Amino acid sequence: MRLLYINPNATVSMTDGIVAAARAACPGTEITGVTNTEGPPSIEGAEDGERAVPGVLARVAEAQTDAIVIACFDDTGLAQAQAVARVPVLGIGQASYLMAAMLGKRFGVVTSVQAAVPVIEGNIGASGFAGLCSGVRASGLAVLDIDEGTEAVRAHLAAEILRARDGGAEAVVLGCAGMAPLRSDLAARTGVPLIDGVAASAHLALAAAGYLG
Repeated sequence: MRLLYINPNATVSMTDGIVAAARAACPGTEITGVTNTEGPPSIEGAEDGERAVPGVLARVAEAQTDAIVIACFDDTGLAQAQAVARVPVLGIGQASYLMAAMLGKRFGVVTSVQAAVPVIEGNIGASGFAGLCSGVRASGLAVLDIDEGTEAVRAHLAAEILRARDGGAEAVVLGCAGMAPLRSDLAARTGVPLIDGVAASAHLALAAAGYLG
C-alpha cells in the first residue's frame, strides 16, 4: 500500500518531519511526501491557504499512489482535492477529529497562531464535530518556529496543552503538522492523551484505501 503526503507549504523540512512521523506510525507501508514549492513558506490562516490550493491540486493530479493525505492542519484544498482525485484523500485535521470521535474523547486543539483559529473552528463545525470540541487554542507560535522544535517551543506547547486539558479536553489534538515530530516529547511532559493528525491520517488512509481496494 502506498500513501502520499502533500505538504501545502513550501518548507521541505516540514515535509521531511511529516513523512518520518507517518512512517513511524505505520512501519512497512510505502510512505512518501511532496512539497508544494509554489506555496507560501507556512500556512497561517485563510489567505495563506488560498495561495496554496493551486499547487496542492497540481500535486494531486500528478500523484501515483493508493491514498493521499493533505498535510496541513487547516485541511488546505481538501474538498477540491477529493473532487478530482481517483483515490481516497484525507486531511490531517479531518483525521484528528475522526480519531478523537472513534476513541470517544472530548478534544481540544492547540494550534499555531490566532489567524488559524477561525479556519480550524470552521472545519470542525462543517464536519460535525463541534459538539466534541472543548475549544481551539492559539499557542502564539509561528508554524516555522514550531517546525524548529526548540526546547522553548516544546515547553510553551506543553503549557498550552495543559491549559487545554484544564479547559475540559480529555485529549488534545496537535493542531499543526510541525507538531507531529514532537508528539512523544509533549506526551511525556504533560501526561495528556495527544492526537497527532499525521499518525492518525496514516492509519485512516490505509483503512480507506484497503476498503476501496
